[in-house]
Amino acid sequence: MKNTILILSVICSFLLVAGCETYQASSDQKQSEQQERILQEGTSQVGMPAIKNFRERKIVKQLLEMRDQSNLVTYSYVENTIPTVVRGYTALGGKFTYLGVTIGYGTTYATQFTSPQKVVYVRSTSTYSQVLPQADPNGLFSPASAEGTWIMMKDPDGNVTPQYIEPKIATFTYKLPMD
Repeated sequence: MKNTILILSVICSFLLVAGCETYQASSDQKQSEQQERILQEGTSQVGMPAIKNFRERKIVKQLLEMRDQSNLVTYSYVENTIPTVVRGYTALGGKFTYLGVTIGYGTTYATQFTSPQKVVYVRSTSTYSQVLPQADPNGLFSPASAEGTWIMMKDPDGNVTPQYIEPKIATFTYKLPMD
């Protein structure tokens, strides 16, 4: 019985070793490991900054809390960056044109409600993970960056509706009055 167990364990060990592939790190992995060692050395020599007051963190916290207020009313303007003729004279770039009363601050078009990426585990000859783009709840894939901004603006009837602004275009749900 002991011989049978010994033979079976030798066979299992042989199969396990034979089934293993020889692992060779890629040049990117080697560089990543070297970079990590360098950064660890730098961190041990330099350490972290001696932050004591956390002023910037407190300001960001205050900013986030103020932006979250349900009664935050703002006033939106668009900058005229190209000289244009306005009522008989030329307005140089930098003039602001009032658009209207808005609720809160603008949200960049590239803002996503869900995480822009998801981890997918792939099983073939070996198991590995891969990061893939993830669609927003509307089924569309938002861009990584965009120049457009969404604003929640009061229309002439007093209703708050979303409006879209880009440097070269502004889209509204109502007609703007002429200057």
